[in-house]
Amino acid sequence: MCQSVSKHRHLLKGNILLIFQHAEEKPPGGAKEMIAQNILEDVDYVFAAHLDSSLEVGKVAIGPGYQMAAVDHFKIHLKGLGGHAARPHEAVDALVAGAELVTGLQKIVSRNINPLHSAVVTIGKFQSGTAFNVIAENAFLEGTVRTYDESVRHHIKNRIEQITKGISSAHNIESEIEYLFGYPALYNDPEQTEKVKRALMEGFGEEAVIEQTPSMGAEDFAYFLLEKPGTYFKVGSRNEREETQYPHHHGNFDIDERALFNIQKAFAFIAHDYLNGAIGSEL
Repeated sequence: MCQSVSKHRHLLKGNILLIFQHAEEKPPGGAKEMIAQNILEDVDYVFAAHLDSSLEVGKVAIGPGYQMAAVDHFKIHLKGLGGHAARPHEAVDALVAGAELVTGLQKIVSRNINPLHSAVVTIGKFQSGTAFNVIAENAFLEGTVRTYDESVRHHIKNRIEQITKGISSAHNIESEIEYLFGYPALYNDPEQTEKVKRALMEGFGEEAVIEQTPSMGAEDFAYFLLEKPGTYFKVGSRNEREETQYPHHHGNFDIDERALFNIQKAFAFIAHDYLNGAIGSEL
């Protein structure tokens, strides 16, 4: 502990736990493992911030309720019977079945899900075939499902299995599905979110704190919020003069490093209000 922090520690009216969360980008994620090791024992509230390159540096976005989606991952293997392209009647075309499956799965959201419920089914990979004059024996599909509601989440999984089975049967091919339930949906506790919002307005000014737009992206901090009330917010890092406007995962992604200071500032104001009873008590 640095000397300045140690010198003033007696002024803190409580305890702060700083969590370094590993494996955020790799399911099942670091949060789940840390929770299993009782890292949240004696913790009352949890808070997290994430840089946002679509948000101007100096701005902070926060909002209640569902803010990030549950993320699931599936793989589908199809096996038919290869043959010569000139004699399709002697083969069982896995590529054609796979193509029909792609279009069939894309209709789940538009025809099986209540339009008022958010959901995404995306096929990100489709591989089949070896040559222009050979009927494909195998096909492979890989995709993701994003949802907020758990009943919708399980309904989509069931529909993927039903549609795959039906199309496979219609084409007389074998199919196998690998389905992984990933991170849960991230839900910001409304009461704590409002209190943190007030702390952020105190620190950054009312004009700098905006309403956070929910996303169908995913975040394994959601596991912490299943255990303890709290909130997850975003801190802007966009500065076109510094060319930090590129989205996350883009090859040119970079940040305005003032955003790191702003995250520290945000947590300092939250900790100050919490340790002085403002966040944990009635407004």
